[in-house]
Amino acid sequence: MESRNRTHSRTVAAASSAQKTAAAPPRVAQIERRTRETSIEAALRLDGSGHGEIATGVPFLDHMLESFARHGFFDLRVNATGDLHIDDHHTVEDVGIVLGRAFREALGDRSGIRRFGHAVAPLDEALCAATVDISGRSYLAYGLEIREERIGNFQTVLVGDFMKAFADETGMNLHLVMHSGRNPHHIVEAAFKALARAMDQATAIEPRLSGALSTKGTLS
Repeated sequence: MESRNRTHSRTVAAASSAQKTAAAPPRVAQIERRTRETSIEAALRLDGSGHGEIATGVPFLDHMLESFARHGFFDLRVNATGDLHIDDHHTVEDVGIVLGRAFREALGDRSGIRRFGHAVAPLDEALCAATVDISGRSYLAYGLEIREERIGNFQTVLVGDFMKAFADETGMNLHLVMHSGRNPHHIVEAAFKALARAMDQATAIEPRLSGALSTKGTLS
């Protein structure tokens, strides 16, 4: 009888948890940002299937964001126009700003999230790690050592600018470490894939948690 009662209690608890999950509002965001330099719209669903529709006018950035969406299981749409006749800097940095704001809005008060994420991703000879803490505090430790100035027409220095904008606007610590790598395309793509996996972990809902994962009681 005692065993039957315990089984019944677990079943009731599981059903209650499932009901709470089903009743939870979708974690989505739509962001628009327009300046004299860029015009950007983004839509994000955290609990997605990895579908990306990216059109920034910067082909390499499109490729990285499509990979980010796919490997993070985020549904992400980004449309951007910018002063690409000058260079790619404003567009790349501003897309990072808008993506960070989308994550911030979709996460709300950050109650229930696992907060921390860590992943390592290889791409042939390249091996990169990403560690995140969605704490409300912004910090970037950027450890990608890329000797080449360009990947095709894309300036490699812009990867750091994008990551800084993304970390600042999300409100998170982001550490990127390059363990090995020779080909700059491989290095950057491995970093974006690692970031996607780490963000997927950190934004996931922890069913054992009530409120924010902080002794302060808030992650805002």
